[in-house]
Amino acid sequence: MSLALPGRWVRPDVPGLLRRHWPLLPLAATVLFLLAPLPAGDATASGKVGPADAASLLLVLVCAVQALRGRVRELSPLGVLVLGAPAVGLAVATMTAGDPYAALPGFVRYLQVFVLVPAAVVLLVRDAAEFRLAAGCFVVLALVQGAVGVVQYATHTGASYQGEDVRAVGTFGPGDVMGMATVVAYGLIVATAAGLAPGLPRRLRRIAAGCALVLVLPLVLSFSRGAWIATFGAAVLVMALAGIRRALTVVAALVAAGVVLVGGFGVGSEMVAERLTSITQVSSAPDQSVTDRYTMWAAAESMWRERPAVGVGLKGFPANRDGHASLGLSSGSDTAGAGQAYLRQPLLSPHNMYLLILSEQGLIGLVALVGGWAALLVAGLRRLASGGGVRDCGLIAIGLFVWQLTDFLYADIGGPSTVLTGVIIGLAAWWALPSREADPPRGAAAGTEAFAGVGSRGRAPGVAARP
Repeated sequence: MSLALPGRWVRPDVPGLLRRHWPLLPLAATVLFLLAPLPAGDATASGKVGPADAASLLLVLVCAVQALRGRVRELSPLGVLVLGAPAVGLAVATMTAGDPYAALPGFVRYLQVFVLVPAAVVLLVRDAAEFRLAAGCFVVLALVQGAVGVVQYATHTGASYQGEDVRAVGTFGPGDVMGMATVVAYGLIVATAAGLAPGLPRRLRRIAAGCALVLVLPLVLSFSRGAWIATFGAAVLVMALAGIRRALTVVAALVAAGVVLVGGFGVGSEMVAERLTSITQVSSAPDQSVTDRYTMWAAAESMWRERPAVGVGLKGFPANRDGHASLGLSSGSDTAGAGQAYLRQPLLSPHNMYLLILSEQGLIGLVALVGGWAALLVAGLRRLASGGGVRDCGLIAIGLFVWQLTDFLYADIGGPSTVLTGVIIGLAAWWALPSREADPPRGAAAGTEAFAGVGSRGRAPGVAARP
């Protein structure tokens, strides 16, 4: 194994890499363990601890040990506030819930995703090289899950969609149809950002651009309107931040790939066209899934108006749904295919993260969580605009974070891939809240030298070595 560097090849010192970066192994496992398939017939992973969740707990434990040994990054007061404030809102929402014991599992889950995992990522990822290692895991996960999804479409072994078992869901199964679309979109955004980053070696940029083009196909075959919209928005932002000339090149390549796949080979052309058309019909002629979503949004708003400060409590939406929803709400969504028999899946959330927080945690929880996200986004954009740090890390962090914030407009947490939300918030916070030693010298050369530090026996200039 070797890494391409400008003008020469460097063979990595594998034992040295393991010694320096071993605390990142649980982080890599948190991402890559999502390759493990759900048991056949298991329509939902809600309330279950999967392999990725177990790895995230190990990540938090390793972070705690390293913190006691003084071997983690230092957090600024702003970082402590942004990462710690959600815990206060969660505690209030749990204590004020109608049934605090029933709310306790929700408290643990939210604490894991929005506090502990992000904090562990921020503290353990010490430099740009380690950031890239973590981001690369998203691409690996996306490529494997995407390949499974394409095979499902080609062999009619996917989830049921319009009467045919053609929907690409990867190993997540029909009970989590957004799972594969989500991880593929993550990988596509990372690959797009790396392909546009000026500081990385040309060969790596070309490989990343190729991965981005490959991942377009499984994303299309997921038939997920939400993932399409979020990916389009995040990709456009990344391209705009990278520069107009580079953006035009990527847009041309993506358009050409779309024309070849859908127009030339007819890959899902009729279904894709129907799905795209439905995006513009959400108000004029919505399908039942959109009607259900609007109904649950109205129910979430009604719950908030009942208890505006603290909400109905964590895990309180399902218990209060019927008392606030109109008769237009269906009894659930139909799931089948991909090794699972027909199953009616109940609607237990409003499919909007912001409304879910507002209804269950009230204004206190909304300000603590969403206020922190807004602060991270603004700080991250300002750092990227100022030219500080290594640009590829900034593009990746901002792209992933904007994708997640956009997706939260019509989706919420749930399923095995939820743990990745915590990793993404952590990467965004790592970029937005740098420590003093985080920034190497400015310029394209700094990014290349930082990358070179991954495979060489030395370390990149301006990057602190792990003790």
